[in-house]
Amino acid sequence: MATKLFALLFSLVAVASGYVALGLIPAIVFTFGFLGGYVLWLLIPSNASYFSIKIPLFLTLALFVVHKIEERTMNFFPALSEITGVPVPDMSSPLVYLLYATAIAWLLIPFLLKRQHPLGYYFAWTFFASMGITELAHFVFPFFLDQPYGYFPGMASVLFLAPLAWWGIYRLARNRI
Repeated sequence: MATKLFALLFSLVAVASGYVALGLIPAIVFTFGFLGGYVLWLLIPSNASYFSIKIPLFLTLALFVVHKIEERTMNFFPALSEITGVPVPDMSSPLVYLLYATAIAWLLIPFLLKRQHPLGYYFAWTFFASMGITELAHFVFPFFLDQPYGYFPGMASVLFLAPLAWWGIYRLARNRI
């Protein structure tokens, strides 16, 4: 029970910090990854071994780094600010560090899954849901701009990132308890 409560609080902190730092629209988007991953973790309990998800996990992690580089170089946060009306956050603020901490927790997945710790499965579900569902928002954001539909920063890497995450979701779901 304590693990489920911790996971729920972790998800709520991720969504709340996204709301405070970036605004309502990003918080709604974060909900699909963090609360969606939490719900998937509860509804589809997995006993997938670390080795069964290792390849999709590390490929997705690597592409997530590429995705973050694309977002930074293509000015994702100023483009998002144009949609939300929320100023670009100071990247050294404690709130942004809290957002980074939620993502850094995903680095614990291999360590926790090797020990079949329930939080490892929770983090895996939130990671794959965030990469495979939440990141698809890059294809929705252009509809909020007052211009013809086109590229939105981060969109190109999501074409490869999301399918890798779906592979991870498949591997988790295939090994149900």
